[in-house]
Amino acid sequence: MEYNFKQIESKWQERWRADKTYRVEADPSRPKFYVLDMFPYPSGAGLHVGHPLGYIASDIFARYKRLKGFNVLHPMGYDAFGLPAEQYAIQTGQHPATTTERNIARYREQLDKIGFSFDWDREVRTCDPAYYKWTQWAFLKMYDHYYCNDTQKARPISELVEAFPKYGNEGLNAACSRELHFTAAEWNAWDEATREQVLQNYRLAFRADTQVNWCPKLGTVLANDEVKDGLSVRGGYPVEQKRMKQWLLRVTAYAERMLAGLDRLAWSESLKEIQRNWIGRSVGAQVFFEIASSDRKLEIFTTRPDTIFGVTFMVIAPEHEWAGELTTAENRAAVEEYVREAGKRSERERIAETRRVSGVATGSYAINPFTGKTIPIFISDYVLAGYGTGAIMAVPAHDSRDWAFARHFGLEIVPVVSGGDVEQASYDAKEGKVINSDFLDGLDVKEAIARMFDQIEQRGLGRRLVNYRLRDAIFSRQRYWGEPFPIYYKDDVAYPLSEDRLPLELPPIADFGPTAEGEPPLARVEGWATPEGYPYERSTMPGFAGSSAYYLRYMDPHNDQALVGREANDYWRSVDLYVGGIEHATGHLMYSRFWNMFLYDLGYVAEAEPFRKLVNQGMIQGRSNFVYRIAGTNRFVSLGLKDQYETQEIHVDVNIVKNDVLDLDAFRRWMPDFADAEFILEDGKYICGWAVEKMSKSMYNVVNPDYIVDTYGADTLRMYEMFLGPLEQSKPWDTNGIDGVHKFLRRFWRLFYNRDGRLLVTDEQPDEKELRTLHKTIKKVTEDIEHFSFNTAVAAFMICLNELGECHKRAILEPMVVLLAPFAPHIAEELWAALGHTTTVCDAAYPVPNEKYLVQNSFEFPVSVNGKLRFKKEYATSLTPAEIQQAVVCEPEAQKWLDGKAPKKVIVVPGKIINIVV
Repeated sequence: MEYNFKQIESKWQERWRADKTYRVEADPSRPKFYVLDMFPYPSGAGLHVGHPLGYIASDIFARYKRLKGFNVLHPMGYDAFGLPAEQYAIQTGQHPATTTERNIARYREQLDKIGFSFDWDREVRTCDPAYYKWTQWAFLKMYDHYYCNDTQKARPISELVEAFPKYGNEGLNAACSRELHFTAAEWNAWDEATREQVLQNYRLAFRADTQVNWCPKLGTVLANDEVKDGLSVRGGYPVEQKRMKQWLLRVTAYAERMLAGLDRLAWSESLKEIQRNWIGRSVGAQVFFEIASSDRKLEIFTTRPDTIFGVTFMVIAPEHEWAGELTTAENRAAVEEYVREAGKRSERERIAETRRVSGVATGSYAINPFTGKTIPIFISDYVLAGYGTGAIMAVPAHDSRDWAFARHFGLEIVPVVSGGDVEQASYDAKEGKVINSDFLDGLDVKEAIARMFDQIEQRGLGRRLVNYRLRDAIFSRQRYWGEPFPIYYKDDVAYPLSEDRLPLELPPIADFGPTAEGEPPLARVEGWATPEGYPYERSTMPGFAGSSAYYLRYMDPHNDQALVGREANDYWRSVDLYVGGIEHATGHLMYSRFWNMFLYDLGYVAEAEPFRKLVNQGMIQGRSNFVYRIAGTNRFVSLGLKDQYETQEIHVDVNIVKNDVLDLDAFRRWMPDFADAEFILEDGKYICGWAVEKMSKSMYNVVNPDYIVDTYGADTLRMYEMFLGPLEQSKPWDTNGIDGVHKFLRRFWRLFYNRDGRLLVTDEQPDEKELRTLHKTIKKVTEDIEHFSFNTAVAAFMICLNELGECHKRAILEPMVVLLAPFAPHIAEELWAALGHTTTVCDAAYPVPNEKYLVQNSFEFPVSVNGKLRFKKEYATSLTPAEIQQAVVCEPEAQKWLDGKAPKKVIVVPGKIINIVV
């Protein structure tokens, strides 16, 4: 009987569904293990072969832990809100809920075909009101709390409301947007709107003016990774920097705790380092520079106060709130033009362009507080409003960007640390002797920094300060398909909905785009207001809102009284193994940690950290193709001609490209945006660019797993994706290599059945060699699973099969079936049943290696004569090389080749080879 994978896989997938094989409940009598995947966004393109990589790895581990006796929680759901569904709705008129439902059905079909052990009774969808009720609830809790720096935890905002009328904010040490000082009398004299504005300065969820990436055409704020070359990734529309009133989360309040918490996590050091750098803790000084002919003082933060004597100019960001005020009349036109142009470029681009020098003088001057010299104030886009104070003191002798700026504008360069030639380049020294610095001269840099900290505070110029690169998270999106804010307004003052009115559901809508006035889509909804007539917030929450606590909801998904019940959380506690891409290091993982720590402060969860162990799978790469759109048009220029134009590189579906030649008609049909596309060809063809990169729907270079499952089977797909290479490394997809894994499964099947369908398994006792092979494989595969070395585990199975040969003995095959079950569950279930078992292989006992058979008492040597392999012979490992030399020449196989002659020499390499030289 041949291995009929289609019949077998269909049979067992149906059986698992009917029997609810993977359903799990809390069971205090058993140890728990929580395995989680980063859940997918259900796009219309469905899964590609790169998606299951992490899912297969986590599924192997989940099945393995279940076989080891653990009560395993392994859920799945969908990150279902997002801009792509909304843009598709704008283009087609279909409601995002309709397309999302269809896409989810497609994903579920594909996931089921691969045979994952998900408990689908726990499925969550972020677009389900029953789910986002708890996202809204968490937002309200953040709105109602502030962060106390003294206790290092969130506290009710009501404490401040109670304290301010009595004491003002005297003695308050809280995370805030800006330092405020007010008395009780001032608080009591303010109206309600002013008081609320002050409270927003402290709330963990707050509303404030902030700089954003604004795309007028899409009518929404975009994250940095949604912008490329000053254009939106989706649609290629211009993006500008704009100051807007937005909702934010005060993630920065938890910066120190998130930094310290990394040391307690079983994450890779590279991932921890990414988060440490993103948080960016630095100890320095807050210093105020007086502005000539003004009562204003310009605040800067510096980690090198020892270099203040070398400050020869200052730079503020184009978005700095004082940019207009500091600009003199004669400089206004130039400044306004520069600010306008800077607004077209994202912060990421500005950071990356280290060689580009640009700027404009404001016409105003600051006063160096230690030298008393007046120094010019410039505006330049290499300073960012969101980092530090949006203003810097420039020390061109010891900072490369300041040096390039000073040379470009002919500004003074004063070295204050000895050792470099500042005529040639900046000397970015962190140690050395201080020069040209009055009372600091002759000190080492470290000594000078400490002295300047004291001087700054003694002279009342500022204070020591710990600063972070991390910024508060912008939490508003001007679009429809997202969680509504549980907020309404009276005279532009925000008020929270009461919790008993949650969820605030998205209203029906016909037109999903922004209004003609640029208002969010919810502005179109008549009656989008409370029963009393107060308007609701028109923006919605961003994509990361729904994914920030979904791991908690999986623990208790049907609880309508809490995000997660305390009993359920006390049992499951936190995620033991989280598998996903490293690209989420500075987004989702950061926000989830913040969200979890906040809920921990309030006593809703038992653990401060959400994810104990994190494994980042690498990418399965594909070959991408590109087209080149001429900026501001719908014309596309062929690869060889693109340098003649200003173009934007766009990924194109590889399925409409053959040998890098684009099918023009198919391209026009591909997306509505390109229906009227025009082309500039070379030799009558449109030649696309190409690259090997991440396989991704967004790069349109995907291979559909359905084809692989239909052609080779799900078990082959699972094992092949693991066999491609180390889990954490990127590797190219090559369908040609899959046949070897498929042959392995067919060979394994033939140990159980002959071609006529007769079961070959016997109760004959295995010999010692077979037992050694079995137990060696058990030990190797177990260790590989524990270390996520799944590629070498698959190789171990193949080696084992080669060593076993035509072994049909139950004592060997039965534990082999269990060992293989996490990797290839369908064939394992079928063979487990064939062996006479009536329960699922998922509940079998995982085999344990017997140390007796791991000690090698003998070794089978390959024996060569004059360098050519002639036979194999087994000798006890206790024999010396001399004893083996004496024995091997007497073997009949050796005598055949010696032909009565004495060998010139016999070479024995213990545990390796024997070579007889005639």
